[in-house]
This record gives sequence, structure tokens and C-alpha cells, in this order.
Amino acid sequence: MLTLQRRYNSKAPATRYADSAGPTGTTTPQEVGLKRFPMRALITGITGQDGLYLGELLLSKGYEVFGLIRGQSNPKWEHVMQQLPGVTLIKGDITDMSSVMRALSVAQPDEVYNLAAISFVPHSWENADHTIEVTGKGVFNVLEAIRIWSGPNLDKVRFYQASSSEMFGKVQEVPQRESTLLWPRSPYGVAKVFAHYMTVNYRESYGMHASSGILFNHESPRRGPEFVTRKITQAVARISLGLQQTVSLGNLDASRDWGFAGDYVEAMWLMLQQDQADDYVIATGETHTIRELLEVAFGHVGISDWERHVTQDPRFMRPAEVDLLVGDPTKARETLGWKPKVDFRELVQMMVDADIEDQRQTSR
Repeated sequence: MLTLQRRYNSKAPATRYADSAGPTGTTTPQEVGLKRFPMRALITGITGQDGLYLGELLLSKGYEVFGLIRGQSNPKWEHVMQQLPGVTLIKGDITDMSSVMRALSVAQPDEVYNLAAISFVPHSWENADHTIEVTGKGVFNVLEAIRIWSGPNLDKVRFYQASSSEMFGKVQEVPQRESTLLWPRSPYGVAKVFAHYMTVNYRESYGMHASSGILFNHESPRRGPEFVTRKITQAVARISLGLQQTVSLGNLDASRDWGFAGDYVEAMWLMLQQDQADDYVIATGETHTIRELLEVAFGHVGISDWERHVTQDPRFMRPAEVDLLVGDPTKARETLGWKPKVDFRELVQMMVDADIEDQRQTSR
């Protein structure tokens, strides 16, 4: 008989205890003693910003961490192994349910974190079918694979789905909370809505411990340079070092609720430590425009007249803009005890500093 004991002290190692009487034994753990094993987690999308931070967090808690990585010769394989030397990587693809089943058999996870997605929103208009296949149907494949693999014991695995504030799209209330009507305005947002409701459906239909984190924009020095935050901080670093003169952007008045990715992965973990699965908005509760981000980033390197370094290009305007996103994290604060530690200014300055160092290293 396998018994899970979950520890809520973030400093204590997560552990799994197995009754030494074996799978058919009825003797209590107190009578026979306990064997101790680390908790096991499978992360899809481990090569991304969130996957790396989550992997670090789980390893620090004593987990055995497995990561699903796509492709026979994925160039990110070595990068992940350098960043997360304790992780075990498994080749697979969430668009192929059989490969997800094989990953489950290898990892034998207590927790599955689905972070895999085509996550760059502008790309989703150019490749809508691929976005829907990965970001939408891929989540169904993972849920169904867990259901089949778990058999009659659906408490065997706890599941986290990375939902997105992009699901709110044409916002119907401010701030946005768990009950806000979803109105996505991109193929990415539509695919995330499908994945979100499939997670709810599996929770309600099969009793799976399946939770969704509706994460608002979260950034870090690990964010890809195609995202506007990193595009800006990288350009600011290069401009401050005399390596470029301008940066081209789209809508400077778009407002977002930006937080630090390292804070947000802790909320993911906390969701799977709850007795009951549920959905949570993870956000700072503050909104800032692209202009504000530019002011902080350029100001950090001593440039006050940043406008002369910024141009606007229609190519970077969305076909259907999401103008204002700001989340209400009350439920996460009250139920999970979670709140962000890094504020907006600290986040932007952290990213600028990291990009300056990176550019200096590159130019040597």
C-alpha cells in the first residue's frame, strides 16, 4: 500500500512513504516501519523559463525531477542539463499520447506539471493549427494519459495546468479573477481556454486532482528575447553599451500585470499540496504599460530621454489587442498563502542587469 505524505514546510524535503508490507499488505505503517522515498515530478516544457525555475524549486525540496523534452537532437538538452544537473530528461512530445504514456512509466510521478505550449502569442496567428495542436490538444493528451496510466487510483498523480491571463482577452471586468468570463483574442488564448476547461472537466468528471494556475505575465532574465519584456531589456543593455541605437516595438500603451517567474513557480507547487484541486489567479494585482517598462529600464542605465531610442512598427501590432490585464490574487493569497516577493521595478532592473552582463560576456 503506497501512502503519500505531503509536507507543507517549504524547507523540508518532499517525501513519499511506502508501507513495507507490500502492495497487498494490511499492516499499518506504525507496525512495520516506513521506507522513505523522494517525491517524483514530471515537468513538460522544462526547457522554458518556467520549467527551469520549477525544476530548481523541486530539486531544492528533495524531489526526483523528470523533464519531457521534444526531439532527437534538441539543442536545449545540454542547456537544461547545465542549469538542472539533478534532472532526468525523457524524450517525448505531448502531441503524441503514447510518448506521454512512456514518460509516465519511466518517471512514475506523484506530480505532473504541464508547462509545454506554443507560448509566443504573435506566433499563434501565423501558426494557429500548430498552436491548437500543442497548446490545446496536447493538454488533453496529458490528462488522458494520466487517467489511463493511473487506472482505478486517480489520486496517484496530481496535475498542474499552466493556464494564462491571455484567456481573458477582451476583459469583462477589472481586475480579472477566477470567475471572470473568458474572452480570448488570439489563437493562443483560444487554445489555452480549451486546455483550461479540459482540466476542469477531468477534475469534475473523473475526480482527478487537477489544478489550473491562471498566471498573468511573468518574466525573468531567462525569458526568450522574442517577448517584449526581454526584447526591451536586451535592447536597453545594448544601447547603454553603445552596441545599438534603437528598438522597434508595437503598442506602447498596452497594460500588463508583470511578476517574477521565480515567484510564480512556487504558486504552482503550492496548488498541488492542497487537499482539494482548484483554479487560482496568480498575479501581482498591479498593472503597468509598456511605456512604464521603458522608463524603468532606460532609467536604470541613466537614460531619461528614452523616446529617441524607440520606434513603433505596425508589424508588431496585434490583429486583436488585449489592452488591459490585471489580476486579483486574493484567492491564492488566502488559500495558498502565496504572494509575490519581487516587485515590478526590481524585476525590470534585474533583467536589465542580467542583459548587460550577458552582452559584456558576449562582446569579449
